[in-house]
Amino acid sequence: MERDIKDQSFICKNCRRKVLEIKYGGSYRNHCPFCLYSLHVDLKKPGDRRNKCRGVMVSIGFFRRRTGEQVIVHRCLVCGKEIFNRIASDDDIDRVNALPEMTLRRGGGI
Repeated sequence: MERDIKDQSFICKNCRRKVLEIKYGGSYRNHCPFCLYSLHVDLKKPGDRRNKCRGVMVSIGFFRRRTGEQVIVHRCLVCGKEIFNRIASDDDIDRVNALPEMTLRRGGGI
């Protein structure tokens, strides 16, 4: 039986700021709203927190879905895996918009 760990506060491994639970616009906090860094913690689905890698993930760009929603692309500095994360309502939007815009290819890759 898989268990989900919902939203939790944490100290960002990159900027060292305290990140509080997400207030609205999502169920899982998956990156720092201040510096946009993340941790490689989820394995099969958002919130499962079962990945053993635990590497720091840097934001390398963003793309827009057909709906207009912005999605941040994170790359793990340990294993190189790239993961897409929806922006959160409290993300630093200037920082998101300063990232290079990427084009999503057919099949979901960058």
